[in-house]
Amino acid sequence: MYLEMVLWSSKKGIKAFGLKSKEFAEETKVLAANQGLYNGFLAAGLIWALISKSSDIALFFFACICIAGIYGAYSTKKIKILYIQTIPALVGILTFLIF
Repeated sequence: MYLEMVLWSSKKGIKAFGLKSKEFAEETKVLAANQGLYNGFLAAGLIWALISKSSDIALFFFACICIAGIYGAYSTKKIKILYIQTIPALVGILTFLIF
């Protein structure tokens, strides 16, 4: 969240996300901040599930992350998103369903 909302157009953000240029980072800064806020809400939901010990809340937020990852991979044509976002969320869902 912090990387997307605050450091997007910094050297660190440009390197982390493999952005084309500083200019491109500046042009997409608002979009990145929105994405960072979304990711922050997902993290808050998982923390809420952990604190409340609610598997239903956790499953809901893991499912949201999976759907976002699948859509991200489809819309950007980058399979890497599936490995970074969707697979860990699926592992989380399977963990809750098995245990």
